[in-house]
Amino acid sequence: MTGNYIVIGSEESPYSVKVRSYFRYKKIPHEWRGRNEAPDLYAKHARLPLIPLVVTPDDTGIQDSTPIIETMEAKYPDPSIHPAGAVGGFVSALLEEFGDEWGNKWMFHMRWAREIDQVAVSRRFAADAPPEKIDTLAQNIRERMVPRVWFVGSNEATAPQIEQSFADVLPLLDAHLASRPYLFGGRPAFGDFGLWGQIYEAGRDPTAGALVEKAPNVVAWIDRMLDPRDLGEFEDWAALEPTLLGVLSDQVAGLFLPWDVANANAIASAEDEFDVTLKGNRWTQKPQKYHARSLGALKARYAEVAGDPALDAVLTATGCKEFLA
Repeated sequence: MTGNYIVIGSEESPYSVKVRSYFRYKKIPHEWRGRNEAPDLYAKHARLPLIPLVVTPDDTGIQDSTPIIETMEAKYPDPSIHPAGAVGGFVSALLEEFGDEWGNKWMFHMRWAREIDQVAVSRRFAADAPPEKIDTLAQNIRERMVPRVWFVGSNEATAPQIEQSFADVLPLLDAHLASRPYLFGGRPAFGDFGLWGQIYEAGRDPTAGALVEKAPNVVAWIDRMLDPRDLGEFEDWAALEPTLLGVLSDQVAGLFLPWDVANANAIASAEDEFDVTLKGNRWTQKPQKYHARSLGALKARYAEVAGDPALDAVLTATGCKEFLA
């Protein structure tokens, strides 16, 4: 082992680049390695066959992007990624969760739903193979990944909703980012890292990328978050509220939280499939345990600040509160 942290991930993984962006921002000494570049280290420390994996200088492994960042934030608290106060701090955490759990639907569905994206992405995944093997490897990747869209809830009924959500969120974010470099002002926050990773990856693909290009402030934010730097301080909620409320009401309360609660209820009831109405449209999919655990962690975070009048006013006004109680 070196004296550096080792971040094992992939440029194609939104959770991997999320962690890398955080390490770069905090200036934590680290090495970035692909999974195939550190097979023995990965086999030794990975409890689950997932990336990113962070190996610490004392040879301990940490997995899952949110716990990785929370662990590192405790060790490297300055500069903090958490805006001060109950409102900014919780809304940032809520957007981090929204990015991880709902934003992944945008990225994964649009990456594998159409032939143009399937071909482009699978060949990018296979790019390191010998030239004579790229076509075969890309086809194998495509055949393996396309059927997995069900994992993010993508199916014939939900596909239009996922794509409409992505089309709707971009202009909301673009308006918000028109007057600030990051979601909460002059510094990247927890919410930036979670939401950015998904949009960065989507923007690299043909169909989603064409949509992202229409949001120039989002494009500038994407570029900035590759190697984020402080450009000021966090803003007061009063300055953020006019343009950030739309994201919370339209996307977080309108789609993400009711879906998240319905998924958790289905897990608790041992259902094989669940239905929920989102903005008047039927959403149906198989429930997933990880999302239910993640919602539990979000609710626990809210319980720590529940009762703050300013925060409750924001959550009530946007429609988020009923799903967090």
